[in-house]
Amino acid sequence: MLIQLGFSGLAMGAIYGLVALGFTLIWNAVGIVNFAQGELVMLAAFVSVASLSQALHLPWAVNLVLTVVFMAVFGLFMARGIYHPLRNAPQLGAIVATLGLSIFLKNSAVLVWGPDPLIDSGPFGNATVSLGPAKIYGQHVLILVTMVVLMVLQVAMFRGTAIGKAMRATAQDREVARLMGINTDRVIALIFAYACMLAGVAGVLVAPVFYVSADMGGMVALKAFASSIVGGFGHVPGAVIGGLILGLMDAFGSYFLSSQYIDVISFGLLIAFLIFRPQGLFGEPEMERP
Repeated sequence: MLIQLGFSGLAMGAIYGLVALGFTLIWNAVGIVNFAQGELVMLAAFVSVASLSQALHLPWAVNLVLTVVFMAVFGLFMARGIYHPLRNAPQLGAIVATLGLSIFLKNSAVLVWGPDPLIDSGPFGNATVSLGPAKIYGQHVLILVTMVVLMVLQVAMFRGTAIGKAMRATAQDREVARLMGINTDRVIALIFAYACMLAGVAGVLVAPVFYVSADMGGMVALKAFASSIVGGFGHVPGAVIGGLILGLMDAFGSYFLSSQYIDVISFGLLIAFLIFRPQGLFGEPEMERP
């Protein structure tokens, strides 16, 4: 049972970590919190399940690729259509714009795909993998393997490619990156596209675990935001580790205490970090001059 709970918690934590990475990348690049990140997961789940799987009957792997491509294009639209016109305005304007986008996406999903939740069996259905006496759901294994692959590819991209280095430079100091000849507007658009791609992967992977509904993005976004705080807001590896911690707490807390207390445990941890260690596990404390 402990092994099964561990895999279940790590799988959900990987989803939280992917969404938290989107929060972190956009925050590092432009200094705003994208409140539409959870609804992007919901949008990807609906596109994959309702439009590609149930309507067009495409294979799961094709769904994943097409959904990620769609979300990348949507990320470019977000950068050029929502952030770019507000780039010189106060940050609050862009933050409110992402909040408005989240409301728009949620209501649009109800209008396009209906209010009834959808069920997706995923590529494995209810198939399990035996690990000693434990039975691990194939979908949970797929989520964890995908997470590891994505993290390896991300590290390779950020450290070994020109566009990855440009993203890191823009995230560290946009003005200096611009002075060094980097087209920061283009790089920011790519960062938005990449964050939406991560949300797309999370949406496709979580669809067989959750019911796909217009409300599914809200809780995922809250848990991902809490993961970012726990790991250290703005710290990329910390976002992933924070997500895994919250996923494990959800799994073990629901088993040993009650599923009714899952949110209490998670957000209680968030409040504790905000009070006693606001910089998170891996963040550095910041001091401001009076």
